[in-house]
Formats: sequence, C-alpha cells, structure tokens
Amino acid sequence: MSTGEAHRIWDGTPLNVVLRSYNSRSPRHENIAMDVQSHLFIPDFMASWPWPRHINPLYEEVAAESNAWLRSFAPFTPESQHAFEQCDFGRLAALAYPDASRDILRTGADLMNVFFIIDEYTDVEPEGVVKKMVDVVIDAVHHFQKARPVGETILGEVVKQFAERAVRNATPEAWAHFVESFTDYVRSVVSEAADRCNGTSRSIDSFIKIRRENNGGRPSLSPCELHLAIPDEAFYHPHIVELRTCIVDMITVVNDVMSYNREQATENDHYNLLTVVMRELNTDFDGAMTWVINFKDGIMKKFVEGLQHVPSFGPQIDRELQQYLQSIANWPRCLDSWSFESKRYFGRRGLEYQKTRRVPLLPRRKPRLGLHQAEVRVHIIEGLAQPIAV
Repeated sequence: MSTGEAHRIWDGTPLNVVLRSYNSRSPRHENIAMDVQSHLFIPDFMASWPWPRHINPLYEEVAAESNAWLRSFAPFTPESQHAFEQCDFGRLAALAYPDASRDILRTGADLMNVFFIIDEYTDVEPEGVVKKMVDVVIDAVHHFQKARPVGETILGEVVKQFAERAVRNATPEAWAHFVESFTDYVRSVVSEAADRCNGTSRSIDSFIKIRRENNGGRPSLSPCELHLAIPDEAFYHPHIVELRTCIVDMITVVNDVMSYNREQATENDHYNLLTVVMRELNTDFDGAMTWVINFKDGIMKKFVEGLQHVPSFGPQIDRELQQYLQSIANWPRCLDSWSFESKRYFGRRGLEYQKTRRVPLLPRRKPRLGLHQAEVRVHIIEGLAQPIAV
C-alpha cells in the first residue's frame, strides 16, 4: 500500500462523499466454500469499506513494552508465551489506533493483551471457575487502587496494573464508559462458559446479542475516546448506540470468519457465527458464509448511511463525536489487516492468503484437557497443521 493510500479517509471529507465512495464499490459476493473439505475461501470483506489501512508509527516500540510488561507475570509456559507473542497484539492496537498518542497506544496494546490472556485462561475452564476469575477481574478494574490478595489468579494483578496506567490518560467520561463496557464484557464470558458447559445451542439472534458483549468489541473501542469528553447524553443516544453496534457486529463477522479455521481445528468453534448459522439453518459452510456476507453488507450500509444523520449536541460535542465515530469506523479494517499480518490465524502465510483468499483446512483434533491458567497451551498454526498421529 502506498503512503498516500495509508492516510485515513477522515481528513474533513464530507460524509456524502464517503457515502458515494462506499456505494460506488459494489460488494463482491464471491462463491466462498470449502473446496472438497480441503480449503476455505475467505471473502474480501473490506473491498467496499471506505476506511483504508493505517498503522501507528510507534507500533514497534510500544508493542515491545507491552509484551515485556505481560511477560513479567509469567502467564504461560515458554512455548506458549512464544506462540502468544506471535499473535502480535501490539500490531492489532497500532492498526486500531493509528493516530493515538504514545500513552493511549500503550493503553490499547495492554488492553489487547488483557483480552487475549482472559480468553486463553477462561476458554478451558468450567463456569464456576470462570465466574471466580471474572469476579477478580471486575474487582480489579473497579478498585485498582487497592493491593491484590496473595494467591488469587494473576488476572487480578494484570488488570489492576492495566487500569492504573490507563486511567491516567483518560477523561472521566471516557473512563466511566470503558469500565461499564469492560465489566459487561467479562460478565458475558461467564455466560459463554455456562453455554459451553451446558451444551447450549443459541439461535442466530441470541448469539449475535451475546457476541456484542463477549467479543470485546465495545471496550476495544474505548481507546478511540480516551482523550475525548463525550457526555452520556451523546454517547448513549440511540443513534450513536446503533452506529457503535454496527461496528461491534462487524468485529464479530470479521473475527469469526478469520478465526474459524483455528477454532474448528481445536474443537472450540461452538461460539463462532459460522458454526451457529450452519447449525440453525441446517446448511453447509458455503451457505453459512453467504448468510454472513449478506448480514455484513446490511451492517456496512446502515453504518455508512447512519453517519449522515448524526444528531447535533452543540459544536464542541459534535467535533468530538465525529472524531470518535471516524476512529471506531477503522476497527473492521484494522481487524481484517491484523488477521493476515499477524500469525494468530494464518501463521507465516497470512500475507499469501490475503492475496489468494484460499486457506488450507486444518485437521480437527481433540483439545488437551486438564491444563489451567499458566499451563494452558497457546497453539501456533504451523503446529495445528501437522498431521494427527493415529
């Protein structure tokens, strides 16, 4: 991508120009399917999205600092720590917050690491254990000034230190919004664990609703407003909530498509939109992907058109609200780019797959049970691609 292409679309461009730009790029409904159960075809979801890729120039140094911070807790075995860092969550933050200051980018990078360590720790535990972990996390983010008790999960100290650093760079309004959304997120992780343990199969509508919380989308948008003072009357206005929900749903679509191969390989795809659609509609991967593409197209259209009808709250608030909306609009693009540029979902061949859109289907294997917290196994894609011993 050229330097010119890397600049965001928001440089004062009138929103009607953004809308024309979006509508002029008709979505490509490729025939996305499993190729005789051997390959997946990944659609170019961002072909018509008006916000291009851009990365924060402070990426490398801030990512290194955040990784060193998380590593200091020794949260994984050396092998799993290496696999975790191959996911390059600092890159995700740098793509998500390309214009952020150094301090806010560090908050974003730390937050991405927090999300994924919570994900790794809770994915393998029963509901009761997850509930205890989540109670610790909620206490730590609400009461970060107090010392954490000896013997509790390291998630408490991790979240405490994250919050202590993050709150220093946030307005009171933004911090309150973050704490509310982060609390909702971790509570929904308990609901996911309950569904997993009880074998609950959610409907598509029910799944999308809970995914709006447990995909971490809402708190992931918080660094976009940490420097802003958007009052509740604007932040929680129904139109703004609807626009934010569009972006959160886009995060679900992109994440669940990109992560599907990894998740099905480890029998952890029960909370994936493609799996839910296949089950409810009694369809195959091709049919589920067609449904997801249509769902995504509707969300995109609603968001881009909705930007034209943002209510006014006064000049100062309107300016900050436009900054916020343009920043969160970058999230689907950043997640799509990171999925191919990191090694989380496609290993060392991500950039190749970004061009060909053709990804080998990983063999499905039973997960290793009985590994907890620091013992959990973080997989690298190349390892999952190895033939399963008979």
